[in-house]
Amino acid sequence: MSHVDRGRAAGIGALSVLAASVLWGTTGTAATFAPDVGPLAIGAVAMGLGGLLQALVAAPQIARHASRLRGQRGTVLLGAASVTVYPLAFYSSMHLAGVAVGTVVSIGTAPLASALIERVVDGRRLTRRWILAATLGLLGTVLLCVAEAAHATDGTGRSSLPGTLLGIGLGLVAAATYALYSWAAHRLITREIPSRAAMGAVFGLGGLLLLPVLLATGGPLVASWPNAAVGTYMALVPMFAGYVLFGWGLARVPASTATTLSLLEPAIAAVLAVLVVGERLPVTGWMGIALVIACLAVLTTPTSAHRRSREQLRDRADHDREARVTGMAGHAD
Repeated sequence: MSHVDRGRAAGIGALSVLAASVLWGTTGTAATFAPDVGPLAIGAVAMGLGGLLQALVAAPQIARHASRLRGQRGTVLLGAASVTVYPLAFYSSMHLAGVAVGTVVSIGTAPLASALIERVVDGRRLTRRWILAATLGLLGTVLLCVAEAAHATDGTGRSSLPGTLLGIGLGLVAAATYALYSWAAHRLITREIPSRAAMGAVFGLGGLLLLPVLLATGGPLVASWPNAAVGTYMALVPMFAGYVLFGWGLARVPASTATTLSLLEPAIAAVLAVLVVGERLPVTGWMGIALVIACLAVLTTPTSAHRRSREQLRDRADHDREARVTGMAGHAD
């Protein structure tokens, strides 16, 4: 694949992840429309039914690549276990610490976890561009978290610090599991398993593991039409459609880049929390959103033509140098 083709594919992958992040950013606000439904039930219905639907749609591809998936069973099981834990930790984090804080911590620290996994397991070096983007994004998410945590209350006007701290802790668990299933799906895709089959297998198995949680906690989901509508929306739009888009993105960009791009989610969640839910966002919170947008701009701005030509010249020089060394060795023989 040429440099231009790789750049175009990476651009499509980035747009797919950003579109998925916009859909994911609506989940916390949507959950507030079903206040009688607990966070475990919300997480189980969203990721559980959404994952099973992905597996159903991808069933022909999963069957076609069953032998390859069995050969990567460890990666599939790691991804599925992470898919199971992630929504339970994520929605519990938002329930305890607030929509914005839960989303910010869960998604904001995922790029660091993802980069660590890729560095330790795959030996992948981090580019200066990614480091700059991740720094901006992490600083933005910290500002968002501080801004929202300052307004955390227990309903009596007093600071609910223990609940907020527990929510932040669960957000860190969500971040780690998000990074793990993103890495697992990307690894399967790079092992010549199509994204639909990889995502269907990982999320389908994760959905199966979430069914007992849904059966134990999902009673309120069928107690009223609004609750049922929220559950249906969560499963079909952010989880099913969102993760189809995310799978397309993972086929074209590394997991660390994808998780960094998904920093758009907490920014969307924070804005919706202000506009729809009525949460307050101080100036520091808006500054955090601005830094997240700057992070996305750094990651998604195409490489300039001058820089591409410079890289091509460097590659050509390296090739010529290798050819000269080979030629000298041949003459010596």
